[in-house]
Amino acid sequence: MQAERFIPASRSGILTRASPYLAHGDVAPNLRKADALDTSLSNFDTLRTRIDARMARVGIIGLGYVGLPLAMAMAGGSFPTRGFDIDSEKVEKLNAGASYIEAVSSETLSGALEAKRFRATADFSELAACDVVIICVPTPLTRHREPDLSFIETTARAIAEHLRPGQLIVLESTTYPGTTDGVLRPILEETGLRSGRDFYLGFSPEREDPGNRDFAVATIPKVVAGDGDDAAALMQSLYGAVVATTVPVSTTATAEAVKLTENIFRSVNIALVNELKVVYDAMGIDIWEVIEAAKSKPFGYMPFYPGPGLGGHCVPIDPFYLTWKAREFEMPTRFIELAGEINSAMPRHVVARLADALDRKSGKALSRSRVLVVGLAYKKNVPDIRESPSLRLIELIEERGGRAAFHDPHVSEVPPTREHGALQGRRSIDLSQSSLADFDAVLIATDHDAVDYAAIANSGILIVDTRNVFARHGIAAENVVKA
Repeated sequence: MQAERFIPASRSGILTRASPYLAHGDVAPNLRKADALDTSLSNFDTLRTRIDARMARVGIIGLGYVGLPLAMAMAGGSFPTRGFDIDSEKVEKLNAGASYIEAVSSETLSGALEAKRFRATADFSELAACDVVIICVPTPLTRHREPDLSFIETTARAIAEHLRPGQLIVLESTTYPGTTDGVLRPILEETGLRSGRDFYLGFSPEREDPGNRDFAVATIPKVVAGDGDDAAALMQSLYGAVVATTVPVSTTATAEAVKLTENIFRSVNIALVNELKVVYDAMGIDIWEVIEAAKSKPFGYMPFYPGPGLGGHCVPIDPFYLTWKAREFEMPTRFIELAGEINSAMPRHVVARLADALDRKSGKALSRSRVLVVGLAYKKNVPDIRESPSLRLIELIEERGGRAAFHDPHVSEVPPTREHGALQGRRSIDLSQSSLADFDAVLIATDHDAVDYAAIANSGILIVDTRNVFARHGIAAENVVKA
């Protein structure tokens, strides 16, 4: 596909247009009216008009848990949408109508393809034809718990190669306050184009919750911010066309801080109940019973639940983006760092409880035991293993001489990971009475619905339950130990 060429007639922002893109017939019908736009309009007015008319071509870079649902929301809002990804296998699957993310059904994907409102590509030269470019790439931590912005920086340079006047560039990746203005903007402005004059820059934090069927992109309020008034107005127009509610804030740094605050709130409160779990257990008190009773209070309390550690791409990682940035201002972040320490210590606590339960219940050392870990994903009913504590649990069991296997109805095989390479390629075993007989203990790490917990309880094998799943299912068994 040949990219549409925009040629600035002058620094005043007046544009002339050549539109080979429109001749290919692979876009939504409303785009065929694009050439009727008044070419005397400014960059801002032209883009605002295209957005309001649903003629703006939207490009989304990164087709994972954030990017693909957003692409479907944009396509569902009648915007012609291009999905960009460096993984050619993903691109082929998507263009064949096969979704690899549970939040996006293959039926929804096929509908967008058939309506010619979506297509995936690995050809980043097509960015030049996009009016809006949204960045949805990972923002991990380094081994030293410092922000790794390499994906954002690489993506920004790819955009810069094709940047033209009249585009809106949006960052959705979670990061520390100041990234949009201090990292993304300088890379784009190396082209000689200027934010707010030639192109527009915005930030809108993603709010995906994998596995949560109660919410979708279109129903979750969207925080938006722009670099300047024009960019802010464009952000509200764009997202207001596809979500029920937009929440504008004054600066992109504020919007970046909103996302971090949301996840720090979760991290600190989960750490609190994890610590209470350990303390109350020493007192012979069941933390789950305490939480169940406490949440009956209609004000001043919100339930959070303990577990074997924190997983997912957000909560275990995002808080440390702020701790890193806070050092620049010589400000301590004691709550955040302590919460990280407590949550990171949970896998070791669970394995210690497992070893103690094996010793007390069967008189067998962990070093001579086989353990089945149920649930490799970091949360129930999803296939996402990013930062999953289950991976660390398996490693800790084997570091102590035990042997471990896993069962997960959503994860058939351990994929490549940055931190757990030795586990790559291990496969989920079938769950049956005969397979259970090969193990000395079962460790419940993720409470997937598609697991026969009654059968596990009836096996008589020692069960260490980190999710209170047996009590919640009303299964009373003497062989269950909570951890």
